[in-house]
Amino acid sequence: MSTDIEGRVAELFTVATSDPDGVRWIDVVQAQHCSYLDRKCLKIRKSQPEISIGTCSVCYGRERIPLIICPHRLLERKQIFTDCIHLLTLHEPGNEFHIVSEITVPGGSVDYFLLSVKKGRVKDFLGIELQTLDTTGTVWPERQRFLQSVGIKVDAQDTLSGRSFGMNWKMTAKTILVQLHHKIGTFEGMNKHLVLVIQDQLLSYMRRQFSFDHIGEARLGDPLQIHSYRFDEVGGQLRLDLSGRLSTDTAGVAASLGLQAESMVDIEELIAQLESKLTDRTLLSVFPVMSDEVVNTD
Repeated sequence: MSTDIEGRVAELFTVATSDPDGVRWIDVVQAQHCSYLDRKCLKIRKSQPEISIGTCSVCYGRERIPLIICPHRLLERKQIFTDCIHLLTLHEPGNEFHIVSEITVPGGSVDYFLLSVKKGRVKDFLGIELQTLDTTGTVWPERQRFLQSVGIKVDAQDTLSGRSFGMNWKMTAKTILVQLHHKIGTFEGMNKHLVLVIQDQLLSYMRRQFSFDHIGEARLGDPLQIHSYRFDEVGGQLRLDLSGRLSTDTAGVAASLGLQAESMVDIEELIAQLESKLTDRTLLSVFPVMSDEVVNTD
C-alpha cells in the first residue's frame, strides 16, 4: 500500500471529526481527555510533553479507509476483553474478572492480562496484546489543519507541511510478529493463552506479506489467538466489531518468521505479579481501563 496518499484525522480525543459542527472543539482540545482511559491522553509530543496529540484514528488512502493508530482506541466498550472470556477455561461462576496492565514476561511486557479471580486469588488468566498501525512522518500538521478548519487558532507554522503522513505497514507487522514469537513460548509452556488484538486491515496485510497458510480458524487448544476487528462507521460514529478469529502455536509463529523459540517463565512467579496488582479498579466493570503507559511522539 502506498505511503504518499494524503490522509486526514478521523477521531481526535475519541471524538469523530466527520461531523464537526455539533462539537465544541475548543473544549475537547483543552481537556485533552481520553474517554477509554478516563484520563489525559497519553500520546504526547516529544518537543512539548504538556500537549497530548489525541489522534485515535485516521482516514487513509484513495478509499479513505479508517485506520486505528492508537492502541487505546481498541478499548472501546471493553469488547476486546469480553471476547476473550471463553478462553479462561478454568473460570467458574462466582469468580470476578479483573484487568491488569503492563506485566513483564520473557521477551517483554504484555499489554493486559484478563484474570479470573476468587477471594483475591488468580484462578485463571490470559494475556492480551494490542497492535495498531504506526505512521511514517507525523500526523501533527493534519491535526492542526483540522483544528484550524473548525475555527481554533493554531501556530501557522504547524500547518505548512506539504507532506502528509503515511502508514508503516511493513514495520508494524514484522515488529508484532517478532514480539509474539518472543512471548508465545512462555504462554504455551504454562498452557495459557495469549491474544493478539488487531484491526482487520492490518491482519489482511500480514496474511499477504508473511507465511500465514498454516494459521487457520481459531482452536481453543492453541496458545496464540488472533482476534481481528472491523472498524466502520455506525450511526455517525466509528465502532469496533469482531470480524474474525485465528489461532496457532509457538511453531506456527516461528514458521511465519523462521526464528527460534524463547524462554519460559515460572507460572507461580507470574501469578504472584498478577495478584499484587489486584484492586477494585482492576475489576472488569463500567470503569475505564487503567494504563500508565505514556507514548512519546511527534
